[in-house]
Amino acid sequence: MITLTLLHPLQPIPAQSWTFADDESVIRIGRAIDNDVVLYSAVVSRRHVEVRRIQEIWHVVSFGANGTYVDGKAIEKIPITDGVIFRLARSGPQIQINLGETTYHEMTSTTTLLDDYPMATQFQ
Repeated sequence: MITLTLLHPLQPIPAQSWTFADDESVIRIGRAIDNDVVLYSAVVSRRHVEVRRIQEIWHVVSFGANGTYVDGKAIEKIPITDGVIFRLARSGPQIQINLGETTYHEMTSTTTLLDDYPMATQFQ
């Protein structure tokens, strides 16, 4: 299981989470409605990032015109470690990735704050 959590821009809590089964090999993130995770933000490309499973290891692969950042550094492709946080564009949304059963900081509830962060939605 892999969980992607959109982090709230102003508070240290999750805004939205998406969980995918282990049999997924590619999770697409971007503005286009055919992505697995759709984020409505001017700095997010239609197909901004893919989270890919390559030989049992998950990777973040950037396609966005505005870049993808981990720890403030632009990335093209990196292997994922549990809990990694990446940002879409320099000032865009942040997403945390958790592998396995754990979600954002050992969350015990799945509170969503879509009223505060309406750019996030999911189409599947």
